[in-house]
Amino acid sequence: MIAFLGQGRMGVPMARRLEAAGRKVTTWRRGTETPVAQAVEGASVVITMLRDGPAVLEVLEAALPGLRPDATVIEMSTIGPPAVTRVRELLPSSVGLVDAPVLGSVGPATDGTLTVLAGGAVAPVRELLSVFGTVRECGPLGSGAALKLAVMSAFLPAQVLVAESLAYGEAHGVSREAVLDVLAGTPLGGLSERLRDPGTETRFALGLAAKDLELAAWEGGTLATAARLRLRAAEAAGLGDRDVTVIAEHVGAGRPSRVTPVNPSTVPATNGMYSHAVRTGDTLYISGQAAFDDEGNVVAPGDMGAQAEHVFACLERILADQGAGFGDIAFIRSYLTDMSQAPAYREVRKRYITGTPPASTSVEVSRLFMPGLVLEVDAIVALPG
Repeated sequence: MIAFLGQGRMGVPMARRLEAAGRKVTTWRRGTETPVAQAVEGASVVITMLRDGPAVLEVLEAALPGLRPDATVIEMSTIGPPAVTRVRELLPSSVGLVDAPVLGSVGPATDGTLTVLAGGAVAPVRELLSVFGTVRECGPLGSGAALKLAVMSAFLPAQVLVAESLAYGEAHGVSREAVLDVLAGTPLGGLSERLRDPGTETRFALGLAAKDLELAAWEGGTLATAARLRLRAAEAAGLGDRDVTVIAEHVGAGRPSRVTPVNPSTVPATNGMYSHAVRTGDTLYISGQAAFDDEGNVVAPGDMGAQAEHVFACLERILADQGAGFGDIAFIRSYLTDMSQAPAYREVRKRYITGTPPASTSVEVSRLFMPGLVLEVDAIVALPG
C-alpha cells in the first residue's frame, strides 16, 4: 500500500497515476479529519508532496507513530538539500528515504510525463517512480533536491528576463508581439512563447516559483536573487496563485515599487493589514513581532520567556528568508508590558544575539494590542550585499 500525503494541483493527478497503475493508494491532505499517523498505517511507501520544508517536517513528524519500521519515504516536494537532511534526521534509521522532486506541471503530472530527479537508494522504488514519468538518478540523498533547484535557478530567472525585455520594448515603442516574434528565432524562443499569452489556468503558481528561488538563493546567485525579488513583488501584488507566466503582465505595469514586502511562509501569516517586513535596497525593516500561532492565538499568555522564544524564532526565520542573521541587525526595539520581567526576556535575547550588540531601545508600555501579550520586538537590518 502507498500513502500519498498532500494533494493540490500536482498531488491529485499523481495519486491518480498510481491508482491507474494498479497500486492501492490512501491519500491525506490538510483539513481532513483523518490523523496523518492513521493514514500511513500499513503503507510500505509514503510519498510527500507538500508546499515546503517546514510542512514536510511537520507532517512526517505527525506520521511517525503510524509509520512502518521498514517503510520507504519518497519526498517529492521542492524543499532543498538542507531540508532533506533534516527529514533524514527525523525519520528512524530503519526507514528508507529517497528525495525525488519533479520537473513539470499539471499537464505532465496527468499524462505521466514528468521528469523525476531522484537521489538516494532509488533502485527499490524506481519502477514505482516511473509511473510519474522519466526517472533520472542523480546520486546520493539530497542530489535530486539540489538538481531541481539548480534547474529552477536558470529557468525562472530566464522567464523574468523575457518579461523585462517585453517591458523595455513597450517603454520604447516596440510592441510585445514584435519582441516575442524576434525572440522566437533565438534560443529563448520556447520560453518566450510561454509568456506570449499568460494562461488563465495555473500550471505552476507564481508563489511556489518565488519559494523555489528562495531555497536556491546562494551568495553567487545574483540573477536568481534579482528574479526572486521580482517574483516576491508580484506575489505581494496578489498574483501568488496565478501561473508564473503572469510575471509578463506584472513587470512594467506602472512604476516599480522601491519597497518589496517580505512575508515568509515559515512565519504565521499577518492579518493582511501589514507585512512582516519590507525591504528597500539593502535595508530590511521588520514589523513588531509578537507571539501568535498559525491560528492567530496568543502563545503562552503572560509568559515572558515563552513569548520571547517565539518572537526570536520568528525573527530568525524572517532574517534567514533574506539571507541574513542576527549579526546583521542594526537596531532592535523591545516593548514590554512589565519591565520586572526583563530578565526573562534578556535570557532569551542573549542566546540569539551573541556578537556585537546592535543599537537598542527597550520600552515599558501599559498594554499591547491583544490581551495576554507581554512582548513585541521590531528591528532594522543591514542586509548582506
